[in-house]
Amino acid sequence: MADIALGPVARIGALGDRTSTARRAAAGTDTVAVNSAPAATVTALDAGNAPIDLDRVVSIRKAIASGSYPLVPAKIGDAMIAAGILLRSSRA
Repeated sequence: MADIALGPVARIGALGDRTSTARRAAAGTDTVAVNSAPAATVTALDAGNAPIDLDRVVSIRKAIASGSYPLVPAKIGDAMIAAGILLRSSRA
């Protein structure tokens, strides 16, 4: 992957000479280079093609849009707590 160069960068709250920073930004000399080395890690963590039931996704989206999808806060909370416990137990 090639490096990505960005245009002028506005520094927020940076210390130093703000006039020279503004001058550099106006001149387009502030750039950022992105290293593509982490891309190997991302591809290693890719789960591949997950089995997705597109018909089910469409029906859920329609139910949400029409307001008929049942949202039960207690079930959502329980699932979030269970997921947190599961994530913590797999790290140990």
